[in-house]
Amino acid sequence: MPRRGATDEAAFAAALAKARAGDEAAFARLYRTLNPRLVAYLRGLVGNDADDVASETWHDVVRGLDGFRGDGPAFRAWTATIARNRGLDHLRRGYVRPRTTELGDAVAELRAEKDSEGLALESLATAHALSLIAALPRDQAEAVLLRVVLGLDAPMAAQVLGKQPGAVRTAAHRGLRRLAERMRHAGGTEEK
Repeated sequence: MPRRGATDEAAFAAALAKARAGDEAAFARLYRTLNPRLVAYLRGLVGNDADDVASETWHDVVRGLDGFRGDGPAFRAWTATIARNRGLDHLRRGYVRPRTTELGDAVAELRAEKDSEGLALESLATAHALSLIAALPRDQAEAVLLRVVLGLDAPMAAQVLGKQPGAVRTAAHRGLRRLAERMRHAGGTEEK
């Protein structure tokens, strides 16, 4: 069974092919599928300016789409690379200082339909997890966001970050281990 929120690769690939051929409805499907995750990633990188940077990213994606060659995972990595470059440009221009903020609003759109109680409990858990991710060192937070939120594999995330896949795996592993430790301590349990 695919993980919750996983993209249906066949449908995504079909939409990508149609979007490259100029189908606006197909591009809208790509956007609706990828943008919430992209904004969540950017919120971890540039904070509250994530929506503006995402807009710049999509502008660049539209301009370069007919030149793009690759499948669905390569498209997500290409889009994440553009987003990261736009985000780093944004930070260099001095509009904001590097910071991380709560990612809850952007990721809330990723949830499937549930009952109110389930949504409330999941929202609390998601907000808590995202605040913990925001507190990680930047390389670990970015690796976790790319791997978990955007769903990129290690080689694709490495391509986005300009690092070796092993370095991304290590950063993600360390970040996830820190998250587990913090969640364990926040829950009041101690390691024996």
